[in-house]
Amino acid sequence: MFWQQARIRLADTRFNRAFFISLITDGWKDCRMVVRWILFGVVLAGLVRAFVSPEQFGAYFGPTLAGLGLTVLAATIVEVCSEGSTPIAADLLTRAKAPGNSFAFLMTGVSTDYTEIMVLRDTTKSWKIALFLPLLTAPQVIVIAWLINGVAL
Repeated sequence: MFWQQARIRLADTRFNRAFFISLITDGWKDCRMVVRWILFGVVLAGLVRAFVSPEQFGAYFGPTLAGLGLTVLAATIVEVCSEGSTPIAADLLTRAKAPGNSFAFLMTGVSTDYTEIMVLRDTTKSWKIALFLPLLTAPQVIVIAWLINGVAL
Protein backbone atom coordinates (compact mmCIF):
# COMPACT_ATOMS: atom_id res chain seq x y z
CA MET A 1 0.00 0.00 0.00
CA PHE A 2 2.73 2.46 0.96
CA TRP A 3 4.88 1.79 -2.09
CA GLN A 4 1.87 2.07 -4.39
CA GLN A 5 0.97 5.48 -2.92
CA ALA A 6 4.61 6.56 -3.06
CA ARG A 7 4.81 5.71 -6.78
CA ILE A 8 1.60 7.61 -7.51
CA ARG A 9 2.76 10.70 -5.58
CA LEU A 10 6.20 10.60 -7.16
CA ALA A 11 4.66 10.37 -10.63
CA ASP A 12 2.49 13.43 -9.84
CA THR A 13 5.45 15.51 -8.65
CA ARG A 14 6.87 18.03 -11.09
CA PHE A 15 10.56 18.64 -10.50
CA ASN A 16 10.64 22.17 -11.80
CA ARG A 17 12.04 25.48 -10.56
CA ALA A 18 8.98 26.21 -8.37
CA PHE A 19 9.34 22.81 -6.68
CA PHE A 20 12.97 23.42 -5.74
CA ILE A 21 12.32 26.99 -4.57
CA SER A 22 9.46 25.71 -2.41
CA LEU A 23 11.68 22.92 -1.08
CA ILE A 24 14.42 25.36 -0.06
CA THR A 25 12.14 28.01 1.47
CA ASP A 26 10.02 25.50 3.39
CA GLY A 27 13.15 23.71 4.59
CA TRP A 28 14.67 26.97 5.79
CA LYS A 29 11.49 28.00 7.63
CA ASP A 30 11.10 24.61 9.29
CA CYS A 31 14.74 24.21 10.34
CA ARG A 32 14.98 27.49 12.26
CA MET A 33 13.53 26.05 15.47
CA VAL A 34 15.91 23.07 15.45
CA VAL A 35 18.93 25.24 14.58
CA ARG A 36 18.04 27.58 17.43
CA TRP A 37 18.21 24.71 19.94
CA ILE A 38 21.43 23.37 18.46
CA LEU A 39 22.94 26.84 18.83
CA PHE A 40 21.77 26.93 22.46
CA GLY A 41 23.43 23.56 23.10
CA VAL A 42 26.67 24.68 21.45
CA VAL A 43 26.73 27.84 23.57
CA LEU A 44 26.00 25.84 26.72
CA ALA A 45 28.72 23.30 25.90
CA GLY A 46 31.09 26.20 25.16
CA LEU A 47 30.37 27.71 28.56
CA VAL A 48 31.02 24.37 30.23
CA ARG A 49 34.32 24.07 28.34
CA ALA A 50 35.30 27.62 29.27
CA PHE A 51 34.54 27.45 32.97
CA VAL A 52 34.99 23.78 33.92
CA SER A 53 38.40 22.17 33.54
CA PRO A 54 38.57 18.73 31.88
CA GLU A 55 39.80 17.24 35.17
CA GLN A 56 36.83 18.60 37.11
CA PHE A 57 34.42 17.61 34.37
CA GLY A 58 35.82 14.08 34.32
CA ALA A 59 35.72 13.87 38.12
CA TYR A 60 32.12 15.00 38.43
CA PHE A 61 30.62 13.41 35.30
CA GLY A 62 33.00 10.47 34.80
CA PRO A 63 32.01 6.82 34.32
CA THR A 64 31.25 6.22 37.99
CA LEU A 65 27.94 5.63 39.71
CA ALA A 66 28.14 9.11 41.26
CA GLY A 67 28.97 10.61 37.85
CA LEU A 68 26.01 8.80 36.34
CA GLY A 69 23.72 10.10 39.09
CA LEU A 70 24.94 13.65 38.59
CA THR A 71 24.49 13.27 34.83
CA VAL A 72 20.88 12.10 35.26
CA LEU A 73 20.19 15.00 37.62
CA ALA A 74 21.71 17.49 35.18
CA ALA A 75 19.75 15.97 32.29
CA THR A 76 16.49 16.31 34.19
CA ILE A 77 17.19 19.98 34.87
CA VAL A 78 18.79 20.98 31.54
CA GLU A 79 16.65 19.04 29.06
CA VAL A 80 14.89 21.48 26.81
CA CYS A 81 15.42 19.85 23.45
CA SER A 82 17.29 16.77 22.31
CA GLU A 83 19.09 18.71 19.62
CA GLY A 84 20.37 21.20 22.18
CA SER A 85 21.54 18.41 24.49
CA THR A 86 23.69 16.76 21.85
CA PRO A 87 26.79 19.01 22.21
CA ILE A 88 26.81 18.44 25.97
CA ALA A 89 26.41 14.69 25.46
CA ALA A 90 29.37 14.83 23.08
CA ASP A 91 31.43 16.47 25.84
CA LEU A 92 30.41 13.70 28.24
CA LEU A 93 31.62 11.18 25.70
CA THR A 94 34.90 12.86 24.78
CA ARG A 95 36.00 14.91 27.80
CA ALA A 96 34.58 12.82 30.66
CA LYS A 97 35.26 9.53 28.83
CA ALA A 98 31.82 8.29 29.90
CA PRO A 99 29.82 6.85 26.97
CA GLY A 100 27.11 5.57 29.28
CA ASN A 101 26.68 9.00 30.83
CA SER A 102 26.36 10.49 27.37
CA PHE A 103 23.61 7.97 26.59
CA ALA A 104 21.93 8.66 29.94
CA PHE A 105 22.08 12.42 29.40
CA LEU A 106 20.23 12.17 26.11
CA MET A 107 17.72 9.53 27.17
CA THR A 108 16.77 10.63 30.70
CA GLY A 109 16.39 14.17 29.47
CA VAL A 110 13.63 12.97 27.18
CA SER A 111 12.03 10.57 29.63
CA THR A 112 11.78 13.22 32.36
CA ASP A 113 10.86 16.08 30.04
CA TYR A 114 7.87 18.12 31.15
CA THR A 115 6.51 18.42 27.61
CA GLU A 116 6.36 14.67 27.01
CA ILE A 117 4.76 14.05 30.39
CA MET A 118 2.11 16.71 29.75
CA VAL A 119 1.36 15.36 26.26
CA LEU A 120 0.77 11.92 27.79
CA ARG A 121 -1.39 13.46 30.51
CA ASP A 122 -3.48 15.38 27.98
CA THR A 123 -3.81 12.36 25.69
CA THR A 124 -4.68 9.81 28.36
CA LYS A 125 -6.42 12.19 30.80
CA SER A 126 -4.51 10.44 33.58
CA TRP A 127 -1.68 11.64 35.78
CA LYS A 128 -0.88 8.05 36.75
CA ILE A 129 -0.18 6.99 33.18
CA ALA A 130 1.75 10.18 32.43
CA LEU A 131 4.01 9.75 35.44
CA PHE A 132 4.76 6.17 34.44
CA LEU A 133 6.95 7.53 31.61
CA PRO A 134 9.83 8.62 33.87
CA LEU A 135 9.06 5.94 36.43
CA LEU A 136 9.52 3.14 33.90
CA THR A 137 12.10 4.59 31.53
CA ALA A 138 14.59 6.32 33.84
CA PRO A 139 15.63 3.15 35.73
CA GLN A 140 16.07 1.29 32.44
CA VAL A 141 18.20 4.09 31.04
CA ILE A 142 20.34 4.17 34.19
CA VAL A 143 20.96 0.41 34.06
CA ILE A 144 21.85 0.49 30.36
CA ALA A 145 24.13 3.51 30.88
CA TRP A 146 25.85 1.78 33.79
CA LEU A 147 26.41 -1.29 31.59
CA ILE A 148 27.76 0.85 28.76
CA ASN A 149 30.18 2.54 31.15
CA GLY A 150 31.26 -0.85 32.50
CA VAL A 151 31.77 -2.36 29.08
CA ALA A 152 33.60 0.71 27.73
CA LEU A 153 36.10 0.73 30.59
